[in-house]
Amino acid sequence: MAKAAKGQGSIRTGIGGWVYKPWRETFYPQEVKAADELRYAASRLRTIEINGTFYRTQSPQTFRQWHDETPDDFMFSVKAQRGAAQRKDPAEAAPSVERFLQSGLTELGPKLGPILWQLPAGRRFERDVMTAFLDLLPDRLDGIALRHVMEAEHPSFATEDALALLAERGVALAILDKGEQPPVGAVTAPFVYLRLQNTQDEEPAGYASAGLRRWAERLQDWAAGGSPDDLPSPVAAEKRPRDVFAYVIAGAKHRAPAAALALAERAGVSR
Repeated sequence: MAKAAKGQGSIRTGIGGWVYKPWRETFYPQEVKAADELRYAASRLRTIEINGTFYRTQSPQTFRQWHDETPDDFMFSVKAQRGAAQRKDPAEAAPSVERFLQSGLTELGPKLGPILWQLPAGRRFERDVMTAFLDLLPDRLDGIALRHVMEAEHPSFATEDALALLAERGVALAILDKGEQPPVGAVTAPFVYLRLQNTQDEEPAGYASAGLRRWAERLQDWAAGGSPDDLPSPVAAEKRPRDVFAYVIAGAKHRAPAAALALAERAGVSR
């Protein structure tokens, strides 16, 4: 596995989940059994975003099993349960947030990466509401430092006021490559989190070669402490090395593993 250079953050590229029927044709070798898909995916990639946690509460035993089936240097990000992430009233969300956080996340140990809180696409930024919600998110859990990410598509989150609040709390705003709108490249945390959703069926590697090369350059820029010069941001980020988590999600989903592997290769990251 390639190590991060001195003074540079690590780069991890991965996929959302590991169970997807078309991947039996495009990613998993025929001899890999369904029960071994996580082991295989983790042997090829450095991270996976768990999306099953969005739909139902998992058990500590399940998190422990996922930990045990993956290499020591592997990391999961965890998508927060939708009832915890998508209730607008923080007071109503609080029990669901607590239940999710206490469901066994820390059984992942050092393999626990960022926690993704996906807001409804139309949710506007309201400072008082977001402040109260962020108050529900602890910095540590069972002695493990937590990293939080907000996925918020509404343009009101790409404003100085919203970004300043997230930066104050060290919470990342997920950088989304989705549709035709250029991604907002704002960095508000000691790490960077991307969800790349523009893979195309006609591209064997999901993205065209030039697109993969440009994304790889951006990942390298963030890891080295810089900022890509072609992604707009209303605020300037402190120059410091950052760990980068980049997930190929949705779009032509059957191309996601190939895209994640190609992106890692171009960014100079190997297993």
